Formats: sequence, structure tokens, C-alpha cells
Amino acid sequence: MRLIRLGAEPTLVGVDVRAALSTWGAGDSVLGGVAMLGVTPPDCPRALDAVVVLPRGVLVVVGVDLPDPAMRLEAPLSGQWRIDGWPLTRPDGATNPAAEALEASTAVARRIQDMRGEPLPVTTVVAVGPYVAQVVQPTGDLNRGVRVLHPKPTTLLAAARELATSDRPCSADHAAKLLAVLAPTGTPPDNRQLRAEGFPDAAADLASASTVLLPRVPPAAPRRGWLPWAAAAGVAVLLVVGLVVALSTGGSSEATPSSSTAPQPTTVVVDGRNFSPRGADRTEDCAQHAFGDVQAWLAGHLCLQLRRAQYETAVDGRKVGVAVSELNLPDTARATELHRVASATGAGGVTALVKEGRTWPGGPASFDRSAIKVVTKTNQVRIAQVVWAEGDSDPADPALAALLDQALRLPATQ
Repeated sequence: MRLIRLGAEPTLVGVDVRAALSTWGAGDSVLGGVAMLGVTPPDCPRALDAVVVLPRGVLVVVGVDLPDPAMRLEAPLSGQWRIDGWPLTRPDGATNPAAEALEASTAVARRIQDMRGEPLPVTTVVAVGPYVAQVVQPTGDLNRGVRVLHPKPTTLLAAARELATSDRPCSADHAAKLLAVLAPTGTPPDNRQLRAEGFPDAAADLASASTVLLPRVPPAAPRRGWLPWAAAAGVAVLLVVGLVVALSTGGSSEATPSSSTAPQPTTVVVDGRNFSPRGADRTEDCAQHAFGDVQAWLAGHLCLQLRRAQYETAVDGRKVGVAVSELNLPDTARATELHRVASATGAGGVTALVKEGRTWPGGPASFDRSAIKVVTKTNQVRIAQVVWAEGDSDPADPALAALLDQALRLPATQ
């Protein structure tokens, strides 16, 4: 298990999570994988104590600090938690912390799916502390793939082995892309380091797999608790709270990002192609950032929000600039009307960020004569533009046109 520490532990029990993971040591002799600690994936509602990427699954570890140590914790996914028979009360008013954990895990799964990451099962571990001797979960909750546990090396290990159950392993190359999707800054470990953590050099192409990226896990018999030394094989109440990977360098079991290297933007992966973010913007004044007939239409109609983002990729070693615009309209009818206007030849469009001075080294000076495609989904209109970063571009260039469908699936936020 390779540990990468991206930030401080968001909970006190996170220290126990990190300590448990560090006892496994680097390499794949115990389990393998990469654990990012103190990471906040994009669009996730909270910082996570750990996200563990394993060759056969992704574990989201969410820490929950209890008011006091407990001998017995009743922790249903719905309903009031009880500590030694007393209802749980916390300063924030929460009576069931599992809801927060499930929300975070769902956000991670959605992020992987939206970024076209590897379709590995995403499961949830709720790590509770400062100490709990026995955790009781309903059988139905266990079958949903959620484990509540006090983090010990054995309980986390058992949870990881039980929850990471993909029938096909994730390759080292795919693992690097998945880590880039989940961590907002940093550089993923290289293939050599990932192979040392149990990711195969080559694996079946998982892009065609149909696994749903929602929290799930195979059925498990309910396991009630785990005392400090009694959580070996029978510790099934595990919700692997320990595997957290962060993008950093170094071969030690825990590493912090190098202060001498500026954080690198997350790589977005669509159909196996890397797109490097190069800036984003959002505004409610849609017309101000458009031109031609599109600007005239927006000036006379309500537009709720305009989001713009730009990316860089390459085709056969030649750099390509990508601009994505997302306009949110009040209803489907107006979105359909704007789609008709924006799709007409010479009708104008949305101004690319580079034209407003948001250029980047090696990027295109403009998106003039770019290949363009416009699509509509319910009340949303998306416009994609692709252009060669250097040299002349032709809107009919097959190499550019082939990128448009991928560009339309890029997020308009970064």
C-alpha cells in the first residue's frame, strides 16, 4: 500500500486510519494499492480521510468522531445511531453520520463516471472513534456494501479484501488516470511505482465494462464488533476506511506533495484520451460572452448561467486546443431554440476564454476556424470547439472532427 498525504486529516479518527494503513507497508505483499489521505475530490461535499484505489475497487473512507469512547455502537444507515443505548448527539445536530458518508461516496462514484474513469466498484467505510469495542449494523446495510468500524490494521484489511471485488484488475496505466481524476492537484505515481503496488502492467480494457459506479459490495454476514486484537478474519463490519491515495512522489509509506513543484491540474480522461485543464469560468451574463446571432438571441432571452472551460490534448503528437461552453436555460423549449440558432453556419457562438486573454503556453491564439458541434440535453446547450494549437485549422478536418464527441463530454467546470 502506497500512502500519499494530500492534506491534514479532516477528523480526529483519521489519524488512526492513517496509522492502520501505514502498518501494511509499501508494495503488494499485504494488499497493494494507493491510498490518498486528506483528499477532497472535485464536487465532493467534504474532505475525506482516505480514498483507496485498489486493483479491484475504490474505497471511500469517511471518519466520524464520536463524543466519547463506546463499548457498543448501533449504526444503521437510516435512523438514529445509539452509543451504549443512548441516542447519539453531536454539536452539528447530526444523528446519523452515515448519511454524510454515503453522500461523499456517491460524489466520488459520480466523479469517476463523469470523467470516464475506470469502472471499478466504489464502496464506503465509515471509520468511527476514538474507540468502539462493538459495532452493530443491520444485515441489509451490510449487504449494501457499507461498513462501520473502528479503524485497526486488521479491520481495514479485512474490509478492503471484502469490498474490492471487481472481476477484472485495473492496469497501472488506468490506475494513474483514475488517481488523476480523483485528486485535484499533484502528479500520480508512475507505472513502475504502480506495478509495485499490485496494478498489472496490462489488463483487459475496462472501458467496455458495464460495472455501475455506485457504492456496492457483495453480501456479507453481519459482524458485530472488533476488540483491539480480535479483528482478524471475522471482522466483517469493515467499511474500509483506510485506503487513501494522494498524488505525490517518493517511495516511503507516507509522503507529502513537494513544495518545490507547483501543483499540476487534474487530467480528465475521456475514452482513454487525456485532456489537461487550461482554465474555466462561469457567469450569469451569457450574452456578454457571446457574439453574432447567438449573442442577439441571448440578449433577448433569459439564460440562467454560462460555464466555459478549455483543455489541451494531442493527436499524433500535435497539440489541440479544446473549448467547451455550457448554457443553462429555463426550459427545454428555449434550449431547443438556442440550439437551432447556434447550429446555423455563420451564426456566431460563445466567446472562447483565450479571446478574453486566458491563453496558456503552447496553446492556440484563438479558436477561429475551429471544428464545432452543438448538442442539447433537456434545458442545457453544450458547444464544443477544437482547433490545432499551432498552424492552420480547417473546420472540416477529420482529425479535429473526431475529437468533438469526446470534447462534448468534458466538464465545463474545473
